[in-house]
Amino acid sequence: MALKQVSSNKCFEGFQKVFEHDSAELKCKMKFGIYLPPKAETGKCPVLYWLSGLTCTEQNFITKAAFQQAAAEHGLIVVAPDTSPRGCNIEGEDESWDFGTGAGFYVDATEDPWKTNYRMYSYVKDELPKLINANFPTDPERMSVFGHSMGGHGALILALKNPGKYKSVSAFAPICNPIQCQWGKKALGGYLGPDASKWEAYDATQLVKSYSGSRLDILIDQGKDDQFLSAGQLLPDNFIAACTERKIPVVFRLQQGYDHSYFFIASFINDHIKHHAKYLNA
Repeated sequence: MALKQVSSNKCFEGFQKVFEHDSAELKCKMKFGIYLPPKAETGKCPVLYWLSGLTCTEQNFITKAAFQQAAAEHGLIVVAPDTSPRGCNIEGEDESWDFGTGAGFYVDATEDPWKTNYRMYSYVKDELPKLINANFPTDPERMSVFGHSMGGHGALILALKNPGKYKSVSAFAPICNPIQCQWGKKALGGYLGPDASKWEAYDATQLVKSYSGSRLDILIDQGKDDQFLSAGQLLPDNFIAACTERKIPVVFRLQQGYDHSYFFIASFINDHIKHHAKYLNA
């Protein structure tokens, strides 16, 4: 699959790049950001996948999160895809900020007119890693995943649905129980149809209840002053209760005074990079 380089900037002795490619899974052009640490010039590196939240593109994380220095120090390639297909000319795709464009919710849609293009789950799980491993100096056996908000939901479900695929998982302010919140009901109902039992396959709180795979150490940071926490969109308590019941270790840190923004992410990103490096470089 041909990659077209869109931009390249030297950063902490490595390079922050953006590429574009034609996605077979999403049937449109897609962009992703990739940070190549200095170590990538001489050897294979593990890959950490970042999944962004509602309304984001590949740009938000690479320009705002200030992760590159830690990634350079730990020798990690960091890949940040877009959050949905783009320009598919589907009626209604640009009508709201929390559904359609910028809001793929990391599911494989089963409903018309979304099911042809809106396959972000398979894109992130299969197509993107194959593309990255074929074109960059990666160690395909060592990959991890993390994300923010809708992307935190994506990271958790990918790790829980694919035991052993990811060495570690973490999240910032994830949507933990989408079948119970307004964002989730709108997105899952739209992409998967009205049968709510089908939504459970993409709900971290539901998935954790039947998880029986390899040990997962989950790290979650949540801002205490996050407006979406108080609005009942994130529901971390439900996820923590399910983890506790299943004896799945989760470190949940409620961070006093922090909101839902990239200022919050940038404040704790180094802890997350270190968390993943512990498993990826083991």
